[in-house]
Amino acid sequence: MAYDDGFPRTEAVQEVTARVLGASGAELTAVYVLAEGHDDLQLAEMVGGSGVPFSLPTSYPLSGDSPVTRAFLTGLPQWPSAADLAEHGGAPPPGRDSEVRRAGAPPATGSAGILPLGGGARRLGCLVVVDQAVNAFDADRRHLLELHADQVAAGLDAVAARTMARTERRSLLGPGLDTLRGGAFSLMLHTGRMDADAQVLELFGIAPQDFDRRVETLLERTAPDDVPALLAIVEPGGATVAGQQLSFRIRRPNGELRWLSLRCRVLIGADDRPERMLGVVADASYLRPSADEVSIVQRLSAALAGATTIRDVSRAVVATLRAPLSADRIAVAELEADRLVVTVLDPPSPESWPASWQSEWRSEWPDTSSHALPTLEGVLRGGHVAVWPPGADLEPGLAGIGPGGLAILPLPAEGRIVGVCLIGWNTEHRFGPEERSLLTATAGLVGQALVRAHAQDAWHELGTMLQRSLLPRKLPELAGGEAEVRYLPATMGLELGGDWYDVIPLSDGHVALVIGDVEGHSAGAATIMGQMRTAIRAYAVEGHPPDVVIAHANRLLLGMETDLFATCCYVDLDMEEGIAWFVRAGHLPPLVRYPDGSTEELSVEGGPPLGVSEEGEFPLTEVGLAPGTVLVLLTDGLAESADLPLEEGLHRVREVLGAADPADAGRLADELVGGGRRRDDDVAVLVLRYDGMRVRPTRARWAVWRLPDAVMHARRFTGRTLRTWGVTEELDVALLVVSELVTNAIAHTQGEVQLDLTLVAGRLRIAVNDASPRAPVKPVSVNWEATGGRGLLLVEAMSESWGSVPLSGGKQVWSEICLFPGERIDGTGA
Repeated sequence: MAYDDGFPRTEAVQEVTARVLGASGAELTAVYVLAEGHDDLQLAEMVGGSGVPFSLPTSYPLSGDSPVTRAFLTGLPQWPSAADLAEHGGAPPPGRDSEVRRAGAPPATGSAGILPLGGGARRLGCLVVVDQAVNAFDADRRHLLELHADQVAAGLDAVAARTMARTERRSLLGPGLDTLRGGAFSLMLHTGRMDADAQVLELFGIAPQDFDRRVETLLERTAPDDVPALLAIVEPGGATVAGQQLSFRIRRPNGELRWLSLRCRVLIGADDRPERMLGVVADASYLRPSADEVSIVQRLSAALAGATTIRDVSRAVVATLRAPLSADRIAVAELEADRLVVTVLDPPSPESWPASWQSEWRSEWPDTSSHALPTLEGVLRGGHVAVWPPGADLEPGLAGIGPGGLAILPLPAEGRIVGVCLIGWNTEHRFGPEERSLLTATAGLVGQALVRAHAQDAWHELGTMLQRSLLPRKLPELAGGEAEVRYLPATMGLELGGDWYDVIPLSDGHVALVIGDVEGHSAGAATIMGQMRTAIRAYAVEGHPPDVVIAHANRLLLGMETDLFATCCYVDLDMEEGIAWFVRAGHLPPLVRYPDGSTEELSVEGGPPLGVSEEGEFPLTEVGLAPGTVLVLLTDGLAESADLPLEEGLHRVREVLGAADPADAGRLADELVGGGRRRDDDVAVLVLRYDGMRVRPTRARWAVWRLPDAVMHARRFTGRTLRTWGVTEELDVALLVVSELVTNAIAHTQGEVQLDLTLVAGRLRIAVNDASPRAPVKPVSVNWEATGGRGLLLVEAMSESWGSVPLSGGKQVWSEICLFPGERIDGTGA
């Protein structure tokens, strides 16, 4: 595939050999570069040649069969004789044509070498060297010339791209080539003795008479950060036979920091062990990043440092690279097995991407097998950044991404390729070495960030699952109000939080609202959170007053093997009367929104956090709530952060609360937590809109006497009460349930037995309290001859729901019966 390198053909190209090619040691050195039309190779400049009896032509057609053409097309060095080279276009120098022909001598004698510049699809031209000596290019000189050709190709590539990026400065191409000065050296690996020419010593700032032929002398001038990489090459066994290349920095005597480029090969001795190293060192100032490139990498590094999810990483890449590169499309994808799982596309609309991508648009982003894009698959196997110019012969799935230019960045991390970034341009785009260096640097950063984010996503998902498993799956329906909760895990950091909430239905129309926060972020904090939530729920259901519930929880936490403490706010709300009793243990005060839209931070007397002091007191604060009032309990993650003081945060929450519509408690909770900002702490918000009960419950209570006919008296009481309430259709069912529950309490417990009847919202609740903490056990199976064990089965069959809850010193067994339509349910008449 032909590659248009965009090399401008100007007078500045002629300076390429003046400093660089003269170091080849040949009598004639020339550079040919690919012409604009790709039809021939044009002579850029020639150095020397005064002793060579022929001159080189100004061009070589690609259709010809000259050694120069063969070297360019095959990519392999050619080592013909000088005569062979002269036969394919060479001519005697001016004024010597007739003399050469009269003598009948051959047009040239000596040796020649033609080395391709560039490789693969990126062919820049050829380096031509001629020496009058026969067999002048022995193995060592050939190795050095090949390394030298690689260095020249890199320099030409850099200069060409730089001038294409600065079209208004094409006349300054020559000074860019000044950086390509280079020299050769030979190093004995086992002794460290080095022979270096004058150019190498000049680059290091060492006078020839001061060089002691020790490699350590050169290493002393190397920047400390780059010494390990350089040592890994020059030590025995460091470099491979095929060769290595390295860019490193040196500090010259005047303090100047300079970039150098090393290309070297190892020669094997007679014992098949590495013996010598041949190398070429050249100035590589063009590798020094510009201020713009450094700022781009710094911005990307800062953005990736705060990215905790794969989507965050992908968005950071788009935000940092698209504008500076003037790219039209950027795609970032993870590599999972052989599939590319796209994490972000910019622009996000399907019509902006090739048809093959649109056909894979299954969900938010497409994903496809890497085998469907063989070019991309090959780049991923190679692991290096690859770029293609406009009009490159690519499969449609890639050509459509960058018709004006395409860059594929494999994203490496931990010795493997974890993803890929594709950057495409619609209009013609040329890739300079600075841009290539930038893309390579960013690829490494993004790859590492993807691995971190993947681990963070997995850990965060595990932590979120653990936390949510310790929290209520759903909230109960409340008569006289609506409760909503929002829990959001932190988006920064990896540790688990200890925020929790709960809504606990209690007896007699009461409900307990709980919110709390365990100190710290760790698995231990999440574990303590789960234990505290369970304990407080158990104490509340037992019927303890709010202050006793919190005091019990405090003693429990003090007895645990932990140094963590917890804050908590507990509310016992009478849904019938609208009276709330608050207990606050080191937690934020509740917020309230009144029916007129005003808000207030409730002044609730507080005690110490749980787990701090055995002598801590937790006073009660009583507050009356009018229908239409909204009560908000929250953790500090909502109101406080590193850049937001608590007082200001609470003020902002109150502003949102006052402006929200209380008719929809769920939407109000959403507005309180927001959705887009980053959070460095967990957030829990519990919202209760108190509406008041339109129909008050009707209650009746009967103390069951322990007499032989106790069940009869309980049935009579129930019958009189339900007929008074107008309940007739379900009377027989209610009497049967009362008989079974009272019989069980009398037969299996000691102490006082109490029967409670409650009628509210079309439901009849029958509850029997006794002094035994042992819960009733429903039999798994009952033999037809058995006379016991059928009572609970009858209760279950007759009730819509039933159960048992512990009370202080005993338990309550309850049953609920749904009344048929048409029944009187308010106790005042239909």
